[in-house]
Amino acid sequence: MKLAIFGASGATGRQLLEQALAMGHEVTAVVRSAANLPLSHPGLLVLEAALQDAAAMRRAVENQDVVISVLGTRRGGPSTICADGAKSILAAMQAAGTRRLVALSAYGASETRRASLFIRFVRSVIADKMRDKDQMERLVRHSGIDWTLVRPPALTRGKRTGVYRFGPDLRIGALSRISRSDVADFILRHAISDEQAGKTLAITY
Repeated sequence: MKLAIFGASGATGRQLLEQALAMGHEVTAVVRSAANLPLSHPGLLVLEAALQDAAAMRRAVENQDVVISVLGTRRGGPSTICADGAKSILAAMQAAGTRRLVALSAYGASETRRASLFIRFVRSVIADKMRDKDQMERLVRHSGIDWTLVRPPALTRGKRTGVYRFGPDLRIGALSRISRSDVADFILRHAISDEQAGKTLAITY
């Protein structure tokens, strides 16, 4: 498949990129600076594109089978990166006629904001980040494209196991964890499937 990955130079994005190339996918890694992704592979195109550059964004998503966004807040970066990214990505997809989007969110966003006392506490600690996820989810759901939202709990640097639970009604507790490598595995093996279009899926061990 042809995949465009936004956030490919981040911790989860790197896992996603490496696994996608190993599986034989053709990948366009969309980054702010190519210097952040010093990687060469026959199946990889590294494309510099600012979110505000509509023409570059359209080139990034044109003729792609699936667009994957694993954008996230970095230290010192804007707290609205997920929502801002969703606006630009969705506009580019609509202009290019690209239909399939998988976006990484977080458990505790939107209707799961009051799932437990722990989730309420987490939202109070990282309120800006969670509001960003809320807005991103609203934009994606009302976009009219074939979307899937992925909601993990706390992310770790653990190894890929390929063994996890997922589903639209999965409950996630205070001790729930999953590695970034298994989130990437899940996206590539399950979430990009058309069968998951229109679903919001939680994932955990």
